[in-house]
Amino acid sequence: MSEKVLEVPDLSLVVLVGASGSGKSTFAARHFGPFEVVSSDHCRGLVADDVNDQAATADAFDVLHHIAGVRLRRGNLTVVDATNVQSEPRRQLVALAREHDVLPVAIVLDLPERVCLERNAARPDRDFGAHVVKRHRDALRRSLKSLRREGFRTVHVLSSVEDVEAARIVRAPLRSDKRDDHGPFDVIGDIHGCRSELETLLETLGYAITLDEHGRPVDAVHPEGRRAVFLGDLVDRGPDTPGVLRLVMGMVEAGHALAVPGNHEAKLVRALDGRDVSVTHGLETTLAQIEAIEDDDERRAFRERVRSFADGLVSHLVLDDGKLVVAHAGLKEAYHNRASGRVRSFALYGDTTGESDEFGLPVRLDWARDYRGRATVLYGHVPTPELEWVNNTLCLDTGVVFGGALSALRWPEREPVQVPAEAVHYEPVKPLVAETPVRDDDDLALTDVVSTDGAGRGVETRLAGRVAVAAEQAAGALEVMSRFAVDPHLLWYLPPTMAPAGGWAEAPELLEHPQAAFEAYRKVGVTDLLCEEKHMGSRAVVLVARSRNGLAPWSSTGGVVHTRTGRSFFSEELTVAFLDRVRAAAEGAGLWDELCGPAVGDGAGGGAGEQWLLLDAELLPWSAKAEELLRTQYAAVGAAARAALPAAVVVLEQSAARGLDVGALLERTRERETDAAAFTEAYRRYVWPTGVGEGRLDGVQLAPFQLLAASPLPGDHGPPQAGGAPKSATSGAQTFGDRDHSWHLSVADRLVEADAELGGSLFRTTRRFRVDAADAASCEAGTAWWTELTGAGGEGMVVKPFAGAALRGQKGLVQPGMKVRGAEYLRLIYGPGYVRDLERLKQRQLGRKRSLALREHALGMESLARLAEGEPLWRVHEAVFAVLALESEPVDPRL
Repeated sequence: MSEKVLEVPDLSLVVLVGASGSGKSTFAARHFGPFEVVSSDHCRGLVADDVNDQAATADAFDVLHHIAGVRLRRGNLTVVDATNVQSEPRRQLVALAREHDVLPVAIVLDLPERVCLERNAARPDRDFGAHVVKRHRDALRRSLKSLRREGFRTVHVLSSVEDVEAARIVRAPLRSDKRDDHGPFDVIGDIHGCRSELETLLETLGYAITLDEHGRPVDAVHPEGRRAVFLGDLVDRGPDTPGVLRLVMGMVEAGHALAVPGNHEAKLVRALDGRDVSVTHGLETTLAQIEAIEDDDERRAFRERVRSFADGLVSHLVLDDGKLVVAHAGLKEAYHNRASGRVRSFALYGDTTGESDEFGLPVRLDWARDYRGRATVLYGHVPTPELEWVNNTLCLDTGVVFGGALSALRWPEREPVQVPAEAVHYEPVKPLVAETPVRDDDDLALTDVVSTDGAGRGVETRLAGRVAVAAEQAAGALEVMSRFAVDPHLLWYLPPTMAPAGGWAEAPELLEHPQAAFEAYRKVGVTDLLCEEKHMGSRAVVLVARSRNGLAPWSSTGGVVHTRTGRSFFSEELTVAFLDRVRAAAEGAGLWDELCGPAVGDGAGGGAGEQWLLLDAELLPWSAKAEELLRTQYAAVGAAARAALPAAVVVLEQSAARGLDVGALLERTRERETDAAAFTEAYRRYVWPTGVGEGRLDGVQLAPFQLLAASPLPGDHGPPQAGGAPKSATSGAQTFGDRDHSWHLSVADRLVEADAELGGSLFRTTRRFRVDAADAASCEAGTAWWTELTGAGGEGMVVKPFAGAALRGQKGLVQPGMKVRGAEYLRLIYGPGYVRDLERLKQRQLGRKRSLALREHALGMESLARLAEGEPLWRVHEAVFAVLALESEPVDPRL
């Protein structure tokens, strides 16, 4: 028996059609996965507890359509197992497929009536009569010829048991699906018959052009195997449309190029078919140029070749693992790798209102402004005088036929290449001028963080997969970011929370102990650790440009200094003074030239003006930010205790002298007096006078411990913001998550030294100690170092994997750091007398805090990774925003 191949698109709605007893369920189970099949019988069972309850059919099909719709929306092939012999159920399924822009496929099991009856008779649950099968068969026979007219793109008919047994399903990718094609590519915008400019551009890109025996360009080959991708509108308006077509068709046919159709090709096909079209907007030029081909046979052959080529182009292409999508007029994310008339219309004409403007041109909606997809979309269609990245999309039509330029983008380099027009070949209907005002497409929108149904959303991270953000958390975080944060163009990173270490059995008097941190890392296979001094200050993120106007127009201070919630630490005047000192220290340490390259300018838009550093640090003293907290809570508690407890001790001592039994109470009160004194001493260690209130930086210190990112080195700018002002303050970045912590601290040491050489005292050293967690003696030495730190009044230390921030161990993502705080510092966290409540406190639930720390760490690394890849700012803000949202999770803040 010969095999019968049934081709089914990878993403489609497969509708099984056949009478009861034709074997649809058996066929579905044999050829498709159990979750791919949605059965009407199963849905009856879901709603009525009885697969044969015909009274539940309407409800069952409501459920079936909902499940199928959700699967299609998520991009999953779906098979509907029902009789589907009547036109109305099929019409609803075709409409469902169109709603989700997938192809409907019918597989018809047209088996003889005898076979269906025999199979039903063998099943005791099928107690309906033969007339039901006959009715199904009659309806099916009437439907067979109309299935394609109903909208089914493909119809497979199996007319015998042998056909069914011989069937083999082959899943074929959509014609648009070229995700396994990784290029590299040179994507070229609208050409409109400008053959000479196309040749110049191809040669500029490095292609060698091949000529035919008549000296006409018919192919172009790149020596490094690159291929061109043409975005459509090859034809009309320009001086040599046939020449453009010969060259582009030759490249595509030889495998040296890919192409998608433009609206002008679609109109040309209709004209070549003899259909009634308006011969305007340059089509008259193309038809005249084709008719000018003197040889009749050549002209006829050329017309047929052009028609076949243009008609065979698929509306859009998805390339390079889905990272790149090309379509003539662009394509919103919901249409990527989908197939329908709606998708093709969008790809050819864009998103229009159906109205015309004062120039008689369609009024187009700005789909790119709201684009939030991961894929880069390159398109043309709407001529623009300059290249401008908008939300990871770029229009490459720069109006060459109107006297502008012919543009290309090298992929994956994202490098634009342009050649100027040789002349104004066609006067534009609408003037080719830049639109004003300049669009701001960087803002985080509500729909970026809350779905349309009000639910929360997740952020995909490289380190921890999808991190969920609840809707109620999202609302509060968005409020904070919109009302209190620094300019969002400069808010690229928020530091994560940090989990504490637990206790250690051999030191029952301590709530947190270094050995607990060492053991935790040892269990996940990480033994090379670095212990860093923990400063008692406020976590600060410092973004500083090499010059004061280097981050204009988003900053007039040359950077920002913000808190863990994105709020500025200082007034604008004090921020200027602070950043000037950081800038000078970086210059003195040689960091600018080393990390960002030599300065070649001093203004925004070039040279030093685009050079910046992003530091993670601690800003001291604690009172610089928390003065009000200290005054109203810590100092108030300490003062009240110091005033009341000594007097209470005196009274109790007098009572004891008179013979009253107050010994136990006296002892507890003396302990409380001692605890209050220790509490006061504890917070005073982290408070010293500063001039912040008077607009001075006296007493303020900065302890940097990690260099998060820096501007790109020259020649390594990542995705450039081509043509005009950038849409964000950076186009790509260097990140340093792969550097070990000793490297980061060495950078900090250089800043400390350079600042001191300049006579300053802004920077503070972070002491450190390296520990081998697999070596008991090394762990003991690390514990002794911590004891020395805390004994001298220090807060404690942070234990980190020496290798760096983005480390994975034997059980997944590793905690980036664990804090081990000293006993006296913990009085500030748990209260003056917490040591008398240790047994209860040791039952602290640390799991949730550690989970939160890992998720926030993954989000922080994600925001930096997106920054480095030059993604739109709203994509960076997705991860930044999520860190802020997670901070509202109900986790004990004392942890």
